Amino acid sequence: MSKLTAQGIRKSYGKQEVLHGIDLELESGKIYGLIGRNGAGKTTLLSILTAQNPASAGTVAFEGQPVWENPSALEHLCFSRELNPLTGNNASTLKVKDYLKVAAAFFPHWDAEMAEQLVKEFGLDRKKRISKLSKGMLSMVTIVVALASKAEFTFLDEPVAGLDVVARERFYQLLVEEFSESGRTFLVSTHIIEEAADIFEEVIMVDQGHILLKENTQDLLERSYHISGHEEEVDRATEGMKVHHEEHLGRSKGVTVLLDPGQEFPKDCDVSIQKPSLQKLFVALCGEES
Repeated sequence: MSKLTAQGIRKSYGKQEVLHGIDLELESGKIYGLIGRNGAGKTTLLSILTAQNPASAGTVAFEGQPVWENPSALEHLCFSRELNPLTGNNASTLKVKDYLKVAAAFFPHWDAEMAEQLVKEFGLDRKKRISKLSKGMLSMVTIVVALASKAEFTFLDEPVAGLDVVARERFYQLLVEEFSESGRTFLVSTHIIEEAADIFEEVIMVDQGHILLKENTQDLLERSYHISGHEEEVDRATEGMKVHHEEHLGRSKGVTVLLDPGQEFPKDCDVSIQKPSLQKLFVALCGEES
């Protein structure tokens, strides 16, 4: 089982530190979901994990070997990042066919047949420049690169941005099919949490440059509850528990809690107990002001 390990990762831009000593271990053969608010540090973290951006401090290693300037480690990694035609970089001036040629040269396990098949399925115009593509078409290009790279650890940053619901559903289907056939590790960073939650074996929440949690998605949801009712009853039901995202309406109150092993609610409390979705849980945990 291969592992990609980050230890003590810090990243600063000028005087502003955006990642604060992150430790993270990713194992092969899983689909991870990376979720966090805008500016939480998700893209920066992914770029450091794949040696596209140097860390200010800390190390990243694949199977114990540093990834920075190490081709033997980098051949196992792919970060197909969100394309932006307005950045003015060299990629935006390339035609789709040339952009894919560059990707093919960069990834030693590139599957040209898969790339061609996906280009046809998505209806991509190979002769069109990246800068002229719609938001949805840009996402399709990043998906082609990610899947056809055949990299053992493949990271996608907002891969469904701009795609309609049919195209998004097809992407998830393609991802699961490739995962099932190859056993590759995928990490998907997305803001569209609800529709992607079912494919995430593990979820990683990033909040203000820190890893808030990394946990099996089903286990996390099983210990998550939203408690509501009369304020005094809610307080009694959650006594001794860490509560999140308090909501008040008159004398009523709602909170979200994550039960620790052995914790349970008193059976005689007159409260409503509901199970939040992953998206609702994310809002409760990361929507609070610091």
